[in-house]
Amino acid sequence: MPRKPRIEYPGAFYHVMCRGNNGEFNLRDDEDKELYLFLIEKYKERYYFKIYAYCIMDNHVHMLIV
Repeated sequence: MPRKPRIEYPGAFYHVMCRGNNGEFNLRDDEDKELYLFLIEKYKERYYFKIYAYCIMDNHVHMLIV
């Protein structure tokens, strides 16, 4: 069952999570994590969002964005 669509409104904070299938590692080493941060920075400039907090682990990522 898919999750319900995110409710959007100006100034809202969103907890965004990305994880691998079945708990698999998707960020295997520091180079993968640095590349992930680089890509987030690239899309942050493109879509104009702010990151207030983030936590990058080997098998998932959490971000608090506006």
